[in-house]
Amino acid sequence: MKIPILSKLFHSRGSPNNFWSSAYSFFFGTTSSGKTVNEKTAMQTTAVYACVRVLAEAIASLPLHTYRYTDGGKEKATDHNLYHILHSEPNPEMTSFVFRETLMGHLLLWGNAYAQIIRDGRGKVMALYPLMPDKITIERTEKGELYYLYQKDGEFYPLRNDEVLHIPGLGFDGLIGYSPIAMAKNAIGMAIATEEYGAKFFANGANPGGVLEHPGVVKDPSKIRESWNAVYQGSGNAHRVAVLEEGMKYQTIGIPPEQAQFLETRKFQINEIARIFRVPPHMVGDLEKSSFSNIEQQSLEFIMYTLDPWVSRWEQAIKRALLSPDEKKEYFVKFNVNGLLRGDYQSRMQGYAVGRQNGWLSADDIRELEDMNKLTEGMGGDKYLVNGNMIDIAQAGAWANQNKKGLEDDKNE
Repeated sequence: MKIPILSKLFHSRGSPNNFWSSAYSFFFGTTSSGKTVNEKTAMQTTAVYACVRVLAEAIASLPLHTYRYTDGGKEKATDHNLYHILHSEPNPEMTSFVFRETLMGHLLLWGNAYAQIIRDGRGKVMALYPLMPDKITIERTEKGELYYLYQKDGEFYPLRNDEVLHIPGLGFDGLIGYSPIAMAKNAIGMAIATEEYGAKFFANGANPGGVLEHPGVVKDPSKIRESWNAVYQGSGNAHRVAVLEEGMKYQTIGIPPEQAQFLETRKFQINEIARIFRVPPHMVGDLEKSSFSNIEQQSLEFIMYTLDPWVSRWEQAIKRALLSPDEKKEYFVKFNVNGLLRGDYQSRMQGYAVGRQNGWLSADDIRELEDMNKLTEGMGGDKYLVNGNMIDIAQAGAWANQNKKGLEDDKNE
C-alpha cells in the first residue's frame, strides 16, 4: 500500500519557543562581487555542480547494508526490514541510489538533509521520503523536546523528532548544519562574476568596449552606436572588417583580459570551490597539478579525508533515528568503502597473495572480495593455509633452547 508523504501528522505539545530555527536564509544573498548566491545560482557554476555531483554520486553508489552483531563479528541482517529499505528501495517512488543522492545534495547545498520516516502501528519503519531543507524549521516545545515544522502549500505540518531522519552538517550548536554555499558565498559569487564577465566579453565581439571618435559634431549619437552594435557586436561578428565614414576612429578603452588575469582568476576560483568541499581538483576536471605519480594518492586521500567523515555522519544519523533502543544493541548500519580502496588489479593480487600465504585470507574470502562466487563444497575454499616452513614463535624458542642444551652436553662429554 502506497503511503502518501506527510500523511501522519499531529498537534504540537505546547507552544514552541523558537529557540532554534533552520531558516538561515540571511546567509544567502548579495556578495561582495555584487552577485546573488543561493543554492540555485551556485549550482549553475560548473565547479560547484561538479563537486556536489562527485560527492553525492559517491555516497549514493556505496553499498549500504544493515548488520547484526555476532559472536564472531558481524553478519548481514537481510531479514531486518531496514535492509531492503536502505539497500534497495526506501519508498515506492525511489531507488536507494536516487534517495541517497538527493539527500547528499541537500546536505552539501543547505548543510542539512531531512527525510520523513513512515512507520506502522508498531513503530516499524516502512518508508523514507526526502523533505526539502529550505521548508524545514526546528523548534522546541515548552518541555524542551525537539520537533520539526514542515511548510507545504502555505501550511505548517509538525513532525515529531522520531518521525524525521535528520543528517546535519558542520554547525555551531550540534543540531543544525550551516550551508557550505552560504558560508563561502563570496568565493562562489566571484566565480559567478568571472564567468559572467567572460560570457559578456565574447557577447561583445571579444572586445570589452571602446569609443567612436568623430572629428565633427554628431547630431544623433545613439543612432551611430546602434548601427555599430547591429553590425559588429556579438561573437558571431568578431573579426569583421569595420568601415568608418566621415573621418571616424575607433579606440578601445577596455582592459584586455590578459592584463586583468581573467583566466588565472577563473582557475583559482575552481580550486577555491574545490577547497570548500574538500574535493581534489583533478576530480572536477582540473588536471594542471596532477600527474601519474600523485593522482592515485589524491584519490585515496579523497576517500579517507573527504568521504569517511560524510559516511560516519550518515551511519550514525541512520542508527540514531531508525533503530529502536533495543535494536541498537543488536544491529548497526555500515557503508562498504572497501571497493574504492582496492587499487589497481596488480596491487590487489599482490595483497591477496600475502594474505593467502600468511593464513588470514582464504580462497573464498578473496573470491568474495572480487565479487565472485565461492568454491563448491569440498574444494577447500574456506580453509586458511600457511607455508609449511613457518612454526609458532614459542615452538621456535623452545627448539632453540633445546638445541643449545644439546650442544653444551656434547661439549661436556
